[in-house]
Amino acid sequence: MNPAAARLVVFDLDGTLIDSSRDLARSVNAALQRVAPGASDLDEDVVRSFIGSGARVLIARSLARTGIGRPVEDVLPVFLEEYGHRLLETTRLYPGATEALDRLGERRLAVLTNKPGDMSRTILEGLGIADRFFRIYGGGDLESRKPDPAGLRRLASEAGVEAGRCLMVGDSAIDVRTGRAAGTLTAGVTYGFDTAGFEGEPPDLVVSSLTELADRLA
Repeated sequence: MNPAAARLVVFDLDGTLIDSSRDLARSVNAALQRVAPGASDLDEDVVRSFIGSGARVLIARSLARTGIGRPVEDVLPVFLEEYGHRLLETTRLYPGATEALDRLGERRLAVLTNKPGDMSRTILEGLGIADRFFRIYGGGDLESRKPDPAGLRRLASEAGVEAGRCLMVGDSAIDVRTGRAAGTLTAGVTYGFDTAGFEGEPPDLVVSSLTELADRLA
Protein backbone atom coordinates (compact mmCIF):
# COMPACT_ATOMS: atom_id res chain seq x y z
CA MET A 1 0.00 0.00 0.00
CA ASN A 2 1.06 3.56 -0.63
CA PRO A 3 1.79 5.24 2.75
CA ALA A 4 -0.29 8.21 1.59
CA ALA A 5 -3.36 5.98 1.88
CA ALA A 6 -2.85 5.48 5.62
CA ARG A 7 -5.89 6.45 7.68
CA LEU A 8 -4.22 6.01 11.07
CA VAL A 9 -0.75 7.38 11.83
CA VAL A 10 0.82 6.16 15.08
CA PHE A 11 3.87 7.97 16.41
CA ASP A 12 6.62 6.88 18.73
CA LEU A 13 7.44 9.64 21.23
CA ASP A 14 11.11 10.00 22.27
CA GLY A 15 13.30 10.64 19.27
CA THR A 16 10.29 10.97 16.97
CA LEU A 17 7.98 13.72 18.24
CA ILE A 18 10.11 15.04 21.09
CA ASP A 19 13.79 15.45 21.94
CA SER A 20 13.86 14.47 25.60
CA SER A 21 17.47 13.28 25.76
CA ARG A 22 18.81 16.03 28.02
CA ASP A 23 16.07 15.68 30.63
CA LEU A 24 16.44 11.90 30.58
CA ALA A 25 20.23 12.07 30.90
CA ARG A 26 20.04 14.51 33.81
CA SER A 27 17.48 12.30 35.53
CA VAL A 28 19.53 9.15 35.02
CA ASN A 29 22.63 10.81 36.44
CA ALA A 30 20.71 12.27 39.38
CA ALA A 31 19.33 8.83 40.20
CA LEU A 32 22.76 7.21 39.95
CA GLN A 33 24.22 9.84 42.27
CA ARG A 34 21.52 9.12 44.83
CA VAL A 35 22.13 5.37 44.89
CA ALA A 36 25.91 5.56 44.40
CA PRO A 37 27.26 8.97 45.50
CA GLY A 38 30.36 9.90 43.55
CA ALA A 39 29.51 7.78 40.52
CA SER A 40 30.65 9.16 37.20
CA ASP A 41 27.99 10.86 35.11
CA LEU A 42 27.00 9.31 31.79
CA ASP A 43 27.29 11.52 28.72
CA GLU A 44 24.05 12.56 27.09
CA ASP A 45 24.98 10.71 23.90
CA VAL A 46 25.41 7.50 25.88
CA VAL A 47 22.02 7.86 27.53
CA ARG A 48 20.46 8.63 24.15
CA SER A 49 21.66 5.25 22.90
CA PHE A 50 19.86 3.54 25.80
CA ILE A 51 16.45 5.12 25.09
CA GLY A 52 13.60 3.33 23.36
CA SER A 53 12.77 0.17 25.29
CA GLY A 54 11.28 1.75 28.40
CA ALA A 55 12.53 3.08 31.71
CA ARG A 56 13.53 -0.29 33.15
CA VAL A 57 15.83 -1.06 30.22
CA LEU A 58 17.23 2.48 30.34
CA ILE A 59 18.23 2.03 33.97
CA ALA A 60 19.54 -1.51 33.44
CA ARG A 61 21.82 -0.29 30.65
CA SER A 62 22.93 2.72 32.69
CA LEU A 63 23.84 0.55 35.68
CA ALA A 64 25.75 -1.85 33.46
CA ARG A 65 27.69 1.00 31.83
CA THR A 66 28.67 2.58 35.16
CA GLY A 67 29.33 -0.72 36.93
CA ILE A 68 27.03 0.18 39.83
CA GLY A 69 26.03 -3.09 41.46
CA ARG A 70 22.49 -2.18 42.48
CA PRO A 71 19.35 -4.03 41.38
CA VAL A 72 17.30 -2.29 38.72
CA GLU A 73 14.27 -2.57 40.99
CA ASP A 74 16.03 -0.39 43.58
CA VAL A 75 17.08 2.31 41.14
CA LEU A 76 14.07 2.50 38.84
CA PRO A 77 11.77 4.26 41.35
CA VAL A 78 14.52 6.77 42.11
CA PHE A 79 14.90 7.52 38.41
CA LEU A 80 11.15 7.90 37.92
CA GLU A 81 11.01 10.33 40.84
CA GLU A 82 13.88 12.36 39.42
CA TYR A 83 12.46 12.35 35.92
CA GLY A 84 9.06 13.37 37.21
CA HIS A 85 10.64 16.62 38.42
CA ARG A 86 12.10 17.55 35.04
CA LEU A 87 9.78 16.21 32.33
CA LEU A 88 9.67 19.56 30.56
CA GLU A 89 12.84 21.35 31.65
CA THR A 90 14.49 21.10 28.24
CA THR A 91 12.28 18.66 26.31
CA ARG A 92 11.00 20.16 23.08
CA LEU A 93 9.08 19.15 19.99
CA TYR A 94 11.17 18.49 16.93
CA PRO A 95 11.01 21.25 14.30
CA GLY A 96 7.82 21.19 12.27
CA ALA A 97 5.99 18.76 14.57
CA THR A 98 2.95 20.90 15.30
CA GLU A 99 2.50 21.97 11.70
CA ALA A 100 2.92 18.41 10.45
CA LEU A 101 0.30 17.10 12.87
CA ASP A 102 -2.09 19.82 11.76
CA ARG A 103 -1.57 18.84 8.12
CA LEU A 104 -2.32 15.21 9.00
CA GLY A 105 -5.47 16.18 10.87
CA GLU A 106 -7.85 14.43 8.47
CA ARG A 107 -6.36 11.13 9.62
CA ARG A 108 -6.64 9.53 13.05
CA LEU A 109 -3.45 10.16 15.02
CA ALA A 110 -2.11 8.30 18.05
CA VAL A 111 1.03 7.82 20.15
CA LEU A 112 2.49 4.45 21.13
CA THR A 113 5.57 4.66 23.32
CA ASN A 114 7.42 2.59 25.89
CA LYS A 115 7.77 5.67 28.10
CA PRO A 116 5.36 5.55 31.09
CA GLY A 117 1.93 6.58 29.86
CA ASP A 118 1.21 9.18 32.54
CA MET A 119 4.51 10.93 31.86
CA SER A 120 3.93 10.80 28.11
CA ARG A 121 0.54 12.46 28.43
CA THR A 122 1.91 15.12 30.80
CA ILE A 123 4.68 15.98 28.34
CA LEU A 124 2.39 16.18 25.32
CA GLU A 125 -0.11 18.29 27.27
CA GLY A 126 2.69 20.60 28.38
CA LEU A 127 3.89 20.96 24.80
CA GLY A 128 0.36 21.75 23.64
CA ILE A 129 -0.26 18.88 21.24
CA ALA A 130 -2.01 16.20 23.32
CA ASP A 131 -5.35 17.07 21.75
CA ARG A 132 -4.08 16.05 18.31
CA PHE A 133 -4.16 12.37 19.32
CA PHE A 134 -7.20 10.21 19.90
CA ARG A 135 -5.10 7.89 22.08
CA ILE A 136 -1.74 8.22 23.86
CA TYR A 137 -0.59 4.82 25.09
CA GLY A 138 2.63 4.28 27.01
CA GLY A 139 4.29 1.88 29.41
CA GLY A 140 1.86 0.68 32.07
CA ASP A 141 -1.23 1.37 29.94
CA LEU A 142 -1.07 -1.96 28.12
CA GLU A 143 -0.06 -5.48 29.02
CA SER A 144 2.93 -5.45 26.70
CA ARG A 145 5.44 -3.02 25.21
CA LYS A 146 6.85 -2.50 21.73
CA PRO A 147 7.99 -4.43 19.75
CA ASP A 148 5.02 -6.57 20.81
CA PRO A 149 2.35 -5.56 18.27
CA ALA A 150 -0.60 -5.76 20.67
CA GLY A 151 -0.65 -2.02 21.38
CA LEU A 152 -0.56 -1.09 17.71
CA ARG A 153 -3.26 -3.60 16.88
CA ARG A 154 -5.40 -2.20 19.69
CA LEU A 155 -5.02 1.33 18.35
CA ALA A 156 -6.05 0.18 14.88
CA SER A 157 -9.09 -1.58 16.32
CA GLU A 158 -10.11 1.41 18.43
CA ALA A 159 -9.70 3.71 15.43
CA GLY A 160 -11.75 1.39 13.25
CA VAL A 161 -8.92 1.16 10.72
CA GLU A 162 -7.54 -1.98 9.08
CA ALA A 163 -3.92 -2.72 9.99
CA GLY A 164 -2.91 -2.40 6.35
CA ARG A 165 -4.07 1.22 6.36
CA CYS A 166 -2.02 2.17 9.42
CA LEU A 167 1.43 3.72 9.52
CA MET A 168 3.84 3.33 12.46
CA VAL A 169 6.31 6.23 12.65
CA GLY A 170 9.44 5.94 14.78
CA ASP A 171 13.17 6.39 15.10
CA SER A 172 14.31 2.85 15.77
CA ALA A 173 14.22 -0.75 14.67
CA ILE A 174 11.86 -1.40 17.58
CA ASP A 175 9.22 0.67 15.82
CA VAL A 176 9.82 -1.11 12.53
CA ARG A 177 9.51 -4.52 14.19
CA THR A 178 6.32 -3.40 15.91
CA GLY A 179 4.76 -2.31 12.64
CA ARG A 180 5.88 -5.41 10.77
CA ALA A 181 4.43 -7.69 13.45
CA ALA A 182 1.13 -5.78 13.42
CA GLY A 183 0.88 -5.83 9.65
CA THR A 184 1.16 -2.06 9.24
CA LEU A 185 3.38 0.14 7.10
CA THR A 186 6.34 1.78 8.79
CA ALA A 187 8.12 5.13 8.51
CA GLY A 188 11.51 5.96 9.99
CA VAL A 189 12.78 9.42 10.92
CA THR A 190 16.50 9.97 10.41
CA TYR A 191 17.04 12.54 13.19
CA GLY A 192 16.14 10.32 16.17
CA PHE A 193 17.96 8.37 18.85
CA ASP A 194 18.53 4.94 17.26
CA THR A 195 18.43 5.34 13.51
CA ALA A 196 21.40 3.00 13.00
CA GLY A 197 18.97 0.16 13.54
CA PHE A 198 17.29 0.98 10.24
CA GLU A 199 20.29 -0.50 8.41
CA GLY A 200 19.25 -3.98 9.45
CA GLU A 201 15.50 -3.36 9.49
CA PRO A 202 14.64 -0.68 6.94
CA PRO A 203 11.22 0.95 7.18
CA ASP A 204 8.90 1.30 4.21
CA LEU A 205 9.37 5.07 4.18
CA VAL A 206 12.34 7.13 5.41
CA VAL A 207 12.01 10.87 6.11
CA SER A 208 14.40 13.50 7.42
CA SER A 209 11.74 15.57 9.19
CA LEU A 210 8.11 15.54 10.23
CA THR A 211 7.52 18.19 7.59
CA GLU A 212 8.74 15.73 4.98
CA LEU A 213 6.46 13.06 6.46
CA ALA A 214 3.46 15.36 5.98
CA ASP A 215 4.62 16.11 2.43
CA ARG A 216 4.95 12.42 1.60
CA LEU A 217 1.53 11.59 3.02
CA ALA A 218 -0.20 14.49 1.26
